[in-house]
Amino acid sequence: MSIVVATTSPGFGRHGRLPQMLEETGWEIIRCTDTSLPDGGLSNHIERADFLVAGLISVTSDSIANAPKLRAVLKHGVGTDSVDIAACTARGLPVTNTPAANANAVAELAVGLMFSLARNIPQGHMSVVSGGWDRRPGVEISGKTLGIVGLGNIGKLLAKKAIGLGMSVVASDLYPDRAFMVEHGIELLDLDALLARSDYVSLHVFGGAGNSALINAEKLALMKPSACLLNLARGEVVDNDALAAAIDAGRLKGAGIDAFVTEPPDVSHPLFKLPSVVFTPHSGADSLEAFENVGLMVISDIQDFIAGNRPARVLNKEVYER
Repeated sequence: MSIVVATTSPGFGRHGRLPQMLEETGWEIIRCTDTSLPDGGLSNHIERADFLVAGLISVTSDSIANAPKLRAVLKHGVGTDSVDIAACTARGLPVTNTPAANANAVAELAVGLMFSLARNIPQGHMSVVSGGWDRRPGVEISGKTLGIVGLGNIGKLLAKKAIGLGMSVVASDLYPDRAFMVEHGIELLDLDALLARSDYVSLHVFGGAGNSALINAEKLALMKPSACLLNLARGEVVDNDALAAAIDAGRLKGAGIDAFVTEPPDVSHPLFKLPSVVFTPHSGADSLEAFENVGLMVISDIQDFIAGNRPARVLNKEVYER
């Protein structure tokens, strides 16, 4: 009997060695990525699925209610705030993710956003292609301070890149890797002190209720007027109303935004009218190398499940104790 894999991730299995690997498995891949539908069309196919490879579309108790064959939910990425793990556990479904597989891609985009903001790259591009020659002096990031909120896999890679560029790095983390921080000369600060010290602040925390509006008007008021905020985490981590107001009033220089509460976002929001904000379409993890790494981990875990093994990346191990 053929294995049926439903996926809501547009990039799953499309890059590098993955198309050939999937073809060799003989699995039926059902792509539920219709952006005109709230669940990508998953509800039309979930009853046939043996495995669900989840993208950014939420996996809820309703998503898996009519899935009698489903054996596991595999997140095509790291953050699992879009997956109701408790609901999956109640159904006896293991949930996996792919830690660190796309960390370098996200860290590199953070560096790219810093350079874009520091050297006015988007504005320079628009000036030239529109027939102008608006040479705006920028600043160098060497010698500046980068504050990293969330020193996990992505944060650590970003820290090393920033240090290599001549930046000083400070970090805020609930469970800091103190050995790493000592090795790389990174100072541990609480969030308020980090915001006050940093020239650039890069967010790399999980989404969800605990971090909703982590960066609000009160926190933004602590930052330097010359500072920039980078959000490569989740949209709800930043209060965009407060962010737009701070930038518009000159209390903050600018921002780089890769994650939004609603995707695609409502571009009528005041934030999108500000020239000192750079946007990317939640593409931090979108490198060919990262897609291949993530896909390889997902395929490996599916193969383990099929063989009756327990993948090491299962997040809700209690399903095996039921």
